[in-house]
Amino acid sequence: MEEKQTYWSENLRLIFISLVIWFVVSFGFGLLLVEPLNEIRIGGYKLGFWFAQQGSIYTFVGLVFWYTKKMNDLDKKYNVEES
Repeated sequence: MEEKQTYWSENLRLIFISLVIWFVVSFGFGLLLVEPLNEIRIGGYKLGFWFAQQGSIYTFVGLVFWYTKKMNDLDKKYNVEES
């Protein structure tokens, strides 16, 4: 029972980290910090605009792959991986 509790708490930690990163990128960079970031240009586009339009999507996709890798590692650690 203790092992299940530890597994679940580690899973919740990964979810929390993912949500915080996604929030910071989408809300923080895309809305709150858009003006300072717009001073920086990459490829002719303002960085704040890029984060609002593309950055949060790319970050979300990256987080999906990161979470999948971490959960597979966690499953192996607790011997609950799918066959």
